[in-house]
Amino acid sequence: MIIFGVMLDGWGFVFFYLKCFKQSIWELYSSLVGGSNATFIGCQLRLNLIEEESNPNSWLSLHQSTLMLTGYKNVFQRILSLTCRRSYHESISQTLACSTFSSHSKLSALRSSFFSDPSHCNIRSYQLSTHLHLCHCYSFSCSLSHSSRTTGPMDLKEVLKVLEDLAPLSLAESWDNVGLLVEPIKCRPIKTILLTNDLTDSVMSEAEAMNCDLIISYHPPLFHPIKCLVSKNWKQRLAIRAITAGIAVFSPHTSWDSVKGGVNDWLVGGVGSGKVSVLSQAFSSAPQSHKLEFTTRSQEELNTIMAELKGTNSGINLQHTTVSSETDGFFISLICPDSGLTPSVQTLLQHATPSQSLSILQVKKRPLPGYGQGRLSVLDEPVTVAAAVQRMKSHLGLNHLRLALGAQQTLESIVSTVAVCAGSGGSVLNGVKADLYITGEMSHHEVLDSVAAGASVILSDHSNSERGFLAVFKKRLAGHLSNSVTVALSRADRDPLEVV
Repeated sequence: MIIFGVMLDGWGFVFFYLKCFKQSIWELYSSLVGGSNATFIGCQLRLNLIEEESNPNSWLSLHQSTLMLTGYKNVFQRILSLTCRRSYHESISQTLACSTFSSHSKLSALRSSFFSDPSHCNIRSYQLSTHLHLCHCYSFSCSLSHSSRTTGPMDLKEVLKVLEDLAPLSLAESWDNVGLLVEPIKCRPIKTILLTNDLTDSVMSEAEAMNCDLIISYHPPLFHPIKCLVSKNWKQRLAIRAITAGIAVFSPHTSWDSVKGGVNDWLVGGVGSGKVSVLSQAFSSAPQSHKLEFTTRSQEELNTIMAELKGTNSGINLQHTTVSSETDGFFISLICPDSGLTPSVQTLLQHATPSQSLSILQVKKRPLPGYGQGRLSVLDEPVTVAAAVQRMKSHLGLNHLRLALGAQQTLESIVSTVAVCAGSGGSVLNGVKADLYITGEMSHHEVLDSVAAGASVILSDHSNSERGFLAVFKKRLAGHLSNSVTVALSRADRDPLEVV
């Protein structure tokens, strides 16, 4: 049986019960109406489960789970467990934190990749492995241990796991310096977390005064490699102060930019709703793999080669498919990671038939839809440039913005497409066809190029295009932590530039 628990703010728990019959697809539709704490219009849950008939253990794969929620309040959906026959139990959970800027949210694409070991499924095709790391690693999810808020203490490792689940560090750009940057010598429970866009001396003083245990600084205070740790350098001094006070420092930076529902999605939502796409696509962080294709003359030769391959690739999971032919013997397609390529090829070259038929192909990494740098929105309702400016002022909480009108454009020109990139977006926005660019900063010549191409440009200053997301993330993070943990926004954090 499968039991789903849906926790709605102010509603408690509603349990859906579904008894598994031996059929290919089960569908459950439920409607919830009412609620004094939320204007909740409806809830539709569609669940498709596929049973692998060839599997003697009758494993169930989670093929697709789609949750459509409509309402004003934040709603947290948790899939509590997936229970299979033969008494085997795999726990999975998925949390959807609805943005306050949108009344629609969708939870989808949970697949069989949730199983930690694909060999459990006993499916002979390598295709299952190619789905790994696609949905499991890149979604706003949290472990079952945090599916409901507890009151017990949390240590640093547990909090870091939650942060990784919310925005995997593998999404960060290769040049970035993200993750745990400062770790205290003595471990202590995490009771207070301070969110800031930049870690400065004033923010550190604020953290010390409130006995903070963890600072999450969007921008990494330590970026370049250091050869010494001295107090005369202000960034190194911050690290020394953090270590002395026993405060851990974590930075997510571009992983928050890339993740679906992150900084860039928040930023583009300020202009209005629309069809949003990614400007610079993110790809799966799965290790690079290769496909080796070869033939053997007999089943005996195939068994011998596969035994040798497993022996030379100890600890490496090799997935393969085999097609037999009465005239041509056996055709084998083998998937191996980059680390197993050399020993696998060396093994195959020792056999006449495989060595003569061997071909090597590099397997492309899968794109992650909705993840990556920058966003392009085709607005549902076009607006004027003037209206877009006013909306962004309200969204960012600013009294002033800088505007460069595109060639032949006026304040009353219509904006149908908007391209955004939080922070310094010149390189990401370069060449993008849109009516309006929104970013924190661009160089003088980048602005001139954009204007000449007909795009108007709104600049807010670097950190002003990012800081507002902290309030969104505060609510999202608090929902995944113990009740004993307090998450606070820095009062001292601000952009260093101001209009005078």
